[in-house]
Amino acid sequence: MKFTDLIMAIMTGGLLLSGWYMSNRAVDGPDWDGRLQGLSFSPYHYDQSPIDGYEPSLAQIEADLALLSSRAAAVRTYSTTGVLREVPRIAGKFGLRVMAGAWIGDGPARDSMELDALLAIDREVPNVDRLIVGNEALLREEIDVPTLISYLERVQTATNTPVSTSEPWHVWIKHPELAAHVDFIAVHILPFWEGVPVDSALEHIMLRYEELREAFPDKRIVLTEIGWPSDGLQRGQAVPSLANQAWLIRNFLIEAKIRQIDYFVIEAFDQPWKEAIESGVGAYWGIYDADRQPKFSWDQPVRDNPNWPYYAAVAATLGLALTLALLKRRGWLQGGGRLVLLVLAQLVTTAAVMVAFAFDGLYLTQFDMAVLSVLGPAAFLLLLIVLTEGLELSECLSLRRRGGRGSGTPEAMATLPKVSIHVPACNEPPEMLIEVLDALAALDYPDFEVLVIDNNTRDPALWRPIEAHCALLGERFRFFHLPSWPGFKAGALNFALENTAPDAAVIATIDADYIVRPDWLSALVYNFADPQVALVQGPQDYRDGTETAFKRMCFWEYAGFFHLGMSQRDRHNAIIQHGTMALIRRSALESVGGWGEWCITEDAELGLRLFEAGWVARYVPESFGRGLMPDSLTAYKKQRFRWAYGAMRILRAHWRSLLPFGPSKLTSAQRYNFVAGWLPWIADALQMLFNIMAIAWSVGLVLMPNYVEPALPLFLMAALALFAFKVAKTMWLYLVRVRCGIGGSLGAAFAGLALSHTVAKAVFRGLFTSRLPFFRTPKMENRPAFVRALAGAWEETLMMAMLIGAGVYVWQGRGFLEPAILLWVVLLGLQTLPYAAALLLSIVNALGGKRKPQRRATPELHLFPDTGRA
Repeated sequence: MKFTDLIMAIMTGGLLLSGWYMSNRAVDGPDWDGRLQGLSFSPYHYDQSPIDGYEPSLAQIEADLALLSSRAAAVRTYSTTGVLREVPRIAGKFGLRVMAGAWIGDGPARDSMELDALLAIDREVPNVDRLIVGNEALLREEIDVPTLISYLERVQTATNTPVSTSEPWHVWIKHPELAAHVDFIAVHILPFWEGVPVDSALEHIMLRYEELREAFPDKRIVLTEIGWPSDGLQRGQAVPSLANQAWLIRNFLIEAKIRQIDYFVIEAFDQPWKEAIESGVGAYWGIYDADRQPKFSWDQPVRDNPNWPYYAAVAATLGLALTLALLKRRGWLQGGGRLVLLVLAQLVTTAAVMVAFAFDGLYLTQFDMAVLSVLGPAAFLLLLIVLTEGLELSECLSLRRRGGRGSGTPEAMATLPKVSIHVPACNEPPEMLIEVLDALAALDYPDFEVLVIDNNTRDPALWRPIEAHCALLGERFRFFHLPSWPGFKAGALNFALENTAPDAAVIATIDADYIVRPDWLSALVYNFADPQVALVQGPQDYRDGTETAFKRMCFWEYAGFFHLGMSQRDRHNAIIQHGTMALIRRSALESVGGWGEWCITEDAELGLRLFEAGWVARYVPESFGRGLMPDSLTAYKKQRFRWAYGAMRILRAHWRSLLPFGPSKLTSAQRYNFVAGWLPWIADALQMLFNIMAIAWSVGLVLMPNYVEPALPLFLMAALALFAFKVAKTMWLYLVRVRCGIGGSLGAAFAGLALSHTVAKAVFRGLFTSRLPFFRTPKMENRPAFVRALAGAWEETLMMAMLIGAGVYVWQGRGFLEPAILLWVVLLGLQTLPYAAALLLSIVNALGGKRKPQRRATPELHLFPDTGRA
C-alpha cells in the first residue's frame, strides 16, 4: 500500500467512524435516584406468550417481582386468570402495592370469569389498592359503553377498593359519561402512538393531563400508562430509540414528582410476544429487556446502541483487510480507479456490518427468521455485486489506453497462415448476405477461403441465390446447404470445421450481417505469432445506429461492453468470446473438442474452454466490421435473453472449474472475471424475486398488520443501492471512456435498464431448466403504435401495474402515519423504474417506424474511429 493509499484509507475510515458516532450520540437527561411510583407488569419471558399458552413459572414471577421491588413501589397487572392470578399475592411478599386489572372484551363468559377473579383477589390480597376493569377495550371496539358501565357497577357494588377502567386520554374525552361510574380516571398518555416527536412528548403529556383535570375536576387522574419504546418502527415524527426512551422517562419522573402526578410507567420488561399484536414496537416498552437486564442508566448519558464501537471496529478492520487484499492483486490501479477501490471497500464492509447491526437487540419471531434466512444471504450477495461493479469501475478508470495487451506486427510472422472464414446462416435475406460475401471477397489477405453454411433454411428462395453468388465469387467460396442439421449454429460451425481446408491454420467466424474491412485479417493474424494465442477478437460494431432513436440507444448500450468490459478483461486474459469477427487457432479449437452444440451461446462457452485449457486470448479495440442491430424491442430482448440464458447454462456446466481451486488451468483473475461478469445478471433476478415478494408483502401489510411489517425495505434499499450504483457507474464511465455525451449515456442506461426483466427471466430459466423456451414474436405490424408498444413489453407493464397497485393498496390501507409505510410505498414506486423503462423503450421503438435508409447528411455512429488502414 502506498503512503497516499494509507492516508486515504485513514480518512475514509475516519469519516465512517464519525458516521457511527453521530448516529449513536449520547443523550443526557436529569438524573433519577429514587423509586418509581409504579410499573406495568407482564411476567412473560422471551419464549413465553399468553397467546400460545406458555406461561411463566411462579419462581420466575417471584424473581421478577423481587427485582422490581428495588425499582418501584407498585405494579399494575392486566389479567386475573392463569398464573397471573398469583402476581398480587407474590408482590405482597416484597412490599409492592398492586393495581390489579381484569381483561375484558373476549365475550361475556370470559369477561365474567375475569371479573369474578378480580373480586376474589381484592378480597384475598391486602396489598391490592386499586382495581382496573378493562384495558383499552373501548379503543379496540371490543365492547360498548353501556356494557362497560355495567361491568364497572358490578365491581363497585362488591368492593370498597377504588375502581376504574383504563383508556387513552381521547377516549375519556369522547365518553365523559364514564366518569360517573369510576372512582378515578385511569388514563394512558402515550405520545409515541400519536406521532409526537420525543422533544415535544413531555409537553404533550402535561397538556393532556391538564385537559383531563379540567374535564374531570372531581376525579383523581392516574396515568396508568406512560412511556416510550426503545426500538421498532417510527410512527409519524416519533422515533423509537433507547436514548429517546431514557430521556422521556427520566424527564417525566422529575415533572411528575414536582406536580405530584400518580403514574405507572409502561412497562417493567420487554415483551417479545407482543410482536404478534403490536408488531413494530410492542415488544420494546420495558425498562428492562427480556433477559431482565436494565436497558439504560438513570444517571448517565444514554446511547441508542452501546455496542456501536464494536461494530465500527469490525467494519473498519474488515474494510482495511479488504482494501489490502484488493490492492495486493490490483497494485497497477491508478488515479481515480485507486481512489474508488479504497472508498468502496470501506463502504461495502460498513454496509455489510450495518445489515447485521440493524437486527441487534431485536426480538425476532420464527416468521422473521424464516424471512431473514432468505433475504439475508440475498442482501449480502447484492453487496458483493456492488463490490464487483466497483472493481470494474476502478479498473476501467485506470486504463490509460483503450484496449489491453496490444496486437502483433507483420515482422513477428514470417509466413502468413491460411485462414478459413466460416459464415453460418439460417433464413437470412439473400441481398444482405450477398453484401457480406462481397466484402469478404475484397479482403487484402493473400490466402483464405470462405465456407457458407446455410442450415435449416426451408425456403429455396432464400438459399439458392447465395449458392449462385458463391459460385460467381470463385473457388475460394464454398456453399453448403444443410436442410435439417442438429446443433443450431454450433452444429453448422462444427460441420464447417470438418470441411475446412487441411492447410488452414486459423478459423475466422462472422455473422451473416457483418461487412468487414479489407484489412480485417491482415491487421489481426500476426497475433498468432505467439504460440500461446488461441483467440483474437475485435469489437462488434453496427452500421445502422442512426436509423431510429431506439437503435441509437441500443447502439450505445452495446458500446459499453466493448469499450469498457472487454478492455478491462483483456488485462487479465479473460475476454468473452462474442462469436463474430473472431479468429481462432485451428489446433486449439480442435484440441478442446470444437463448438459446444449443447449451448446456445456457443461462442462464450468455447472461449471459456480455451482458457480452461491454458490458452491465451487477445482483444484488439479496433472496429474491423459492422453488422446490424435488432430492429425491434422484441428482437433486442430475445437476443439478451439468449445471452443471459446461455451464461447461466455455462455456469452450471463449468462451475467446478470456476471454483477458487477448480480442476482447470484458469487463473484466479479469469475465474473472478467470469463469475463477476454474470453477477449483475443474477442481481436482476434477485431484484425480480424481491419485487414479487414485495407485492405479496404489501397485501400482508394491510390484511395482517400485526404479523407483517416492512421488513423488506432494508433489502429493497440494498437492491436499489445496487441499481443506483450501476446507473451512476454507467453514466460516469460512458462520459469519461466511451465519450458518447450525456444523451448517449442516458440512452445507454435507459436501454440497459429496460432489459432487467428479460435478464431476470433468463437467469431463472438458465439456472433451473435445460431447454430454451419457445419465443413468439407478436404480429402487431398493422396495429396502432401504442398497442404494439404494449405487446412488446406486456410483462413489464403488468409488473409495473402490480407494483403501483400494491403501493396504492398499502397507502389506502395503512396511511402514512408510519414513515416506514411511506418508505415502503416510495420503494415500490422506485422498483417500477426498470419496467417503466421497458414500456417507454417499446413506445420509442413503435413510434420509430420501420427501418429507414441511411442519409448521407446523418453521420454514422462508430464504436472506434477508423485508423485509415482500410
